[in-house]
Amino acid sequence: MKQILPFLIIATAITGCGPTIYKSTSFDSEKNKVKTIAILPFNTTIDSKRLPKGVTIETLKESQEKTGYDVQSNVYSAFLHRSNEYTVQFQDIDKTNSLLKKANISYEDIFLKDKAEICSLLGVDAVISGRITMSKPMSEGAAVAVGLLVGAWGATNKTDVALTIHQNKGDLVWKYDYAASGSVGSSAESLAKGLMKNVSKKFPYKG
Repeated sequence: MKQILPFLIIATAITGCGPTIYKSTSFDSEKNKVKTIAILPFNTTIDSKRLPKGVTIETLKESQEKTGYDVQSNVYSAFLHRSNEYTVQFQDIDKTNSLLKKANISYEDIFLKDKAEICSLLGVDAVISGRITMSKPMSEGAAVAVGLLVGAWGATNKTDVALTIHQNKGDLVWKYDYAASGSVGSSAESLAKGLMKNVSKKFPYKG
């Protein structure tokens, strides 16, 4: 039985740096055309230079994929919680992932596809995608608990998150860059909460 590496462990504290926001010059004129948005799994990359013994590249890739889907789920939940504040609706992620699977688009393929093609496939006006880049996710002191490998985080570990919106023509219309660090570690849930706490205030489709 394969082990999935849960290196996103529950955090005692998550801190973030000020975000960088990009908005296209055509956004305001195109905004009202967007009614439904799909949220894609996040593209997760974890530094593989300091893997402890027993952790393989295959295990790392499985963990990256699991994190990508977990963050997708938590971001979707966060948007639904405040949906009354927005002028758009969000496609159920189960439907999104099902349509991608039926089209034989794997997790890795999602990030290579043209966003206009994905919008057409999903039947939406725009898609939200994201990239998560984690540096130093594990230390040599990683522990084994309940039969699963757990990565220990230090105070200097950093997670960079980019959330982007592409409209159905394939154009990038909005991007939000956010940097977070955890004093112990961060679960997909706490990472998404830290991101969405800031994004929800700046999200461009507000009523």
